Amino acid sequence: MVDLVADYWETMRERQPLPDVKPGYIWDLVPKDPPAEPEPWSRIFADIEPVIFQGTTHWQHPHFFAYYPSACSYPAIMGDILSGGIASIGFTWKSSPAMTELEMVMTDWIAKAIGLPRFFLNSDSGPGAGMIQCTASDATLIALLSARARAVMAMKQNGIDRTAQEEVNPNSQIINFESHDPVYFSKLVAYCSDQAHSAVDKGIMLAGVRMRKLKSTKDDRFNNYSVEPNVLEAAIKEDRAQGYIPFIYVATVGTTNTCGIDSLTKLGPICNREKLWLHVDAAYAGSFALCPEFRYLIEGVEMADSFNFNCAKSMMINFDYSPMWFKDAKEAINYFNVDPTYLKHEHQAVASDYRHLQVALGRRFRALKVWFVLRSIGTTKIQENLRIVVNRAIQFAKLIEKDEHFELFVPQHLGLGSNDINERLNTIINDDKRIHLVPANAHGIYFLRVAFHSSTTEDDVKYAYDVITELAEALLKSEL
Repeated sequence: MVDLVADYWETMRERQPLPDVKPGYIWDLVPKDPPAEPEPWSRIFADIEPVIFQGTTHWQHPHFFAYYPSACSYPAIMGDILSGGIASIGFTWKSSPAMTELEMVMTDWIAKAIGLPRFFLNSDSGPGAGMIQCTASDATLIALLSARARAVMAMKQNGIDRTAQEEVNPNSQIINFESHDPVYFSKLVAYCSDQAHSAVDKGIMLAGVRMRKLKSTKDDRFNNYSVEPNVLEAAIKEDRAQGYIPFIYVATVGTTNTCGIDSLTKLGPICNREKLWLHVDAAYAGSFALCPEFRYLIEGVEMADSFNFNCAKSMMINFDYSPMWFKDAKEAINYFNVDPTYLKHEHQAVASDYRHLQVALGRRFRALKVWFVLRSIGTTKIQENLRIVVNRAIQFAKLIEKDEHFELFVPQHLGLGSNDINERLNTIINDDKRIHLVPANAHGIYFLRVAFHSSTTEDDVKYAYDVITELAEALLKSEL
């Protein structure tokens, strides 16, 4: 299998980034019923090419410019192999001490590498902590549920009415969890930018509270979309006047559409003053804070209650690996603590049980990946890779700026470039299959996004530009 994967990488350029398959293709290649008797590995391996590779969108292909990068490296893969081989499930410290302890150290390593305040560290004496979530979507949901619970408890302490709800019969068998009392949810409003990822929408939806998307505008610093302080303050004032309780702002650092940045230095003081939980979703851009010149991305993070980004996008650590930090993890743990006898152990008063900071009970040994990557590659090499990504985006942006047929919708930022090209061109490009892009829409304007990863060469950037211009010119001629 290792040889097969190595050969796959060696022959990547011989493939096209998008497969030539249609939905349901696999039913003609795989038997309808499971085999009763074992098959030889030779036959199983023979099916990998037609069933798997021929139907795979190759995220590691140098001509894959869609979505965001999916990071990878051989040390990270080795971490996954060891994790799968150990096959432990680390829901408590005792269920796998090494898993918990290494995760504590690795999230400290990453926090120090990107310049997070010390109070986020597991090794600090305060209540802060870091841990690994599966994805940024999971981290956002955890932040929302923590903030919701804090808001519910504050409402109860302040004697806010139970919204005309009948009092619960003390003899009822129904259990009502104090910090998650649904009677109070209808008053709560969560805020985010209109450029926030759909995962924020989904998390708010699943939290059962109302959502308000704040209109973003192009800022003076980056000429990119962000929420201005006066917009947040006006929303808080208006919603409170209507009897609602704003309880969280999910700030986006590196929006999916345009890589826009919500200024934490501008919005953080408002959230702190108004007692809104500030969660920072830096899913894409957070990795770049590893480079000192991009540390501006997280200026003001000391005002955040929780912070998260995806190492699995740009830090040579493959999916899934999404570290999250809490300013006060002890508070959050109180909101997630379900403590049956079979999960209790003699060290739980002093040990970290990460089951209290996630939705799932079980967790994989993800810390092995970053342990291997940081030790065998080092932060200096990862920084070099991040700078390569930025340089490729700068190269592409310069090509677009010189072309009279195109314009940059927003300035190049980090590894993301974008073009104001219509929907038909996007369809033609992806039907052509030489390169793969995805579009976006900001304030009603449809444009194409071009995202780069470290394996993309200067020649690949020029190739992408040539393909786009070739197809765009043919499209323009056909419309004359």
